[in-house]
Amino acid sequence: MKLESLKKIISSGESITIEFKESQKKLNKDVYESVCAFLNRHGGHLFLGVKDNGDIVGVDKDFVNQIKKDFVASLNNHQILNPTFYLAVEDVEVDGKTILYINIPESSQVHRCKGKIFDRNEDGDFDITSNTNLVSELYMRKQATYTENRVFLYADMGELEDELFTKVRKTVGNLRPGHPWVSMDNIDLLKSAGMYLKDQSTGKQGITLAGILIFGSELMIQTALPHYRTDAIMRRENLDRYDDRDDIRVNLLRSYERLMQFIAKHLNDKFYLEGDQRVSLRDKIFREAISNLLIHREFSNPFPAKLVVEKDRVYIENGNKPHGNGMIDPDNFSPYPKNPKIAKFFKEIGWVDELGSGVRNIYKYNKIYSDADPEFIEGDVFKTIIRLTPQDTPQDTPQDTPQDDKRISMILEFCKEPKSRQEIQDLVGMKDREHFRKTLLNPMIKGGLLKLTLPNSPTSRNQKYYSDR
Repeated sequence: MKLESLKKIISSGESITIEFKESQKKLNKDVYESVCAFLNRHGGHLFLGVKDNGDIVGVDKDFVNQIKKDFVASLNNHQILNPTFYLAVEDVEVDGKTILYINIPESSQVHRCKGKIFDRNEDGDFDITSNTNLVSELYMRKQATYTENRVFLYADMGELEDELFTKVRKTVGNLRPGHPWVSMDNIDLLKSAGMYLKDQSTGKQGITLAGILIFGSELMIQTALPHYRTDAIMRRENLDRYDDRDDIRVNLLRSYERLMQFIAKHLNDKFYLEGDQRVSLRDKIFREAISNLLIHREFSNPFPAKLVVEKDRVYIENGNKPHGNGMIDPDNFSPYPKNPKIAKFFKEIGWVDELGSGVRNIYKYNKIYSDADPEFIEGDVFKTIIRLTPQDTPQDTPQDTPQDDKRISMILEFCKEPKSRQEIQDLVGMKDREHFRKTLLNPMIKGGLLKLTLPNSPTSRNQKYYSDR
């Protein structure tokens, strides 16, 4: 979040959504109670290094890293916060002092701090553990607010795809050896993921909509949610209808795979080095976009989710429970989890990063991919528009080839000392200047492989290019 926005929040003082902790050399003892209360209520903003009256004292710079480490570690400790919850800590410099900012979203679960349930009101955090009415209301509000928590008592474990449980155990085991899911049976894995809950109206336990959407068979999903589907369309020649289509009604894990296959079928990739690692720009962008489509979707909304590939753009639409309206600014927005348990599950299997990373990553990689900014529009229907350029389509440019890789390696070695465009073009034996610029020179500049000796005058006749790799 931008500094001006954070200053404005601090100046408004503590409230039901804002909490200050001094925490100059160590964390205040009650900081986790505030985290728990925010998660249980409507979320909020937590500032470390700020007094109760709003005076900024800052966190001692010698203790910043240790405080951040202690905070994150404690939130992953079941004895302190249960269920655990990942939160990112942001360093902010204000008037020469370092404060730590944590944006805490509302959770779809009821959390306990050291065995106690805390809620939030205008006066701060309060313990409601012994008040059975308030606790019951809290659970019921969570289930009513988040569709993913709806319990389906008729749903049977035998209707879930056993093959997907096996796949999930293998995936998390490869990511983090010793992950507790590896040794759990299917029902315990569901319970651990918060997808097997007690229905507060009947007192009986059952599989939630989240569990059905992730592991359920197509028949089971259609029984629970008849309007559920995702429409993948390619429309370039036949603009009235479509050139290709995939009507997807399977669970979210299989939907993700089919949508990624659809994108790979209709959009080419581009060469890009991140550090010393070759990465797929196409997959970087659409891994995030497709995950957002599946995860941050209001499943009670009958609006069919869509992914449409056109000549100059890909646009994505899905039903939404908006927390605002209009264009999202990636530098100044607060992410809200629409389905926190589904999002956390995707994070556990390595398909997404922390909350809010998707928007930032799409901005970052789409700028390299097509030199265009994507658009995110919040409303009852959430829209994502990813701009393409004509050379990004299969009709206009070939896939990267081993010859391209060889040329890039030659150029990187050759440009350890600055070289002109003509010298580089002669090196790789390409006669057409425009073709050379489009297929090699410009992508290498956008990807950070080549740098300009005159960055403020990119078209100068004295321009040269160099590699610092």
